Amino acid sequence: MIVERLDFLSVPVTDLERSTAWYRDTLGLEQTEEGAWPEFRLGENAFLYLFDPANVGEEFRGAHSAPIALRVPNVEEARAELEARGVEFHGETFDTGVCHMALFSDPDGNALMLHRRYAP
Repeated sequence: MIVERLDFLSVPVTDLERSTAWYRDTLGLEQTEEGAWPEFRLGENAFLYLFDPANVGEEFRGAHSAPIALRVPNVEEARAELEARGVEFHGETFDTGVCHMALFSDPDGNALMLHRRYAP
């Protein structure tokens, strides 16, 4: 099998209207699709779309617990911007020796991370 690229990440949510507003207005992501399958651009090569399991007759089974890493130019600056918009982070920004990471969640508890690698 040859994978050409990542097309999109699915994020389960319980309230499409609330989550759409949060990803668009709070995170500031560019919304590229509306309606039952809201989609947002993640940089140059991927998209994130909101998935309400009720739209396909399923139930919300819980949030993603492994964080989606959002690469930003500067983690501390992006964190300060999001905190000013009401986002609460889980602990302090940490330095792994290779990158900076700051963990937070969306309104349904899906794990997200601001990330910037600074070492090879």
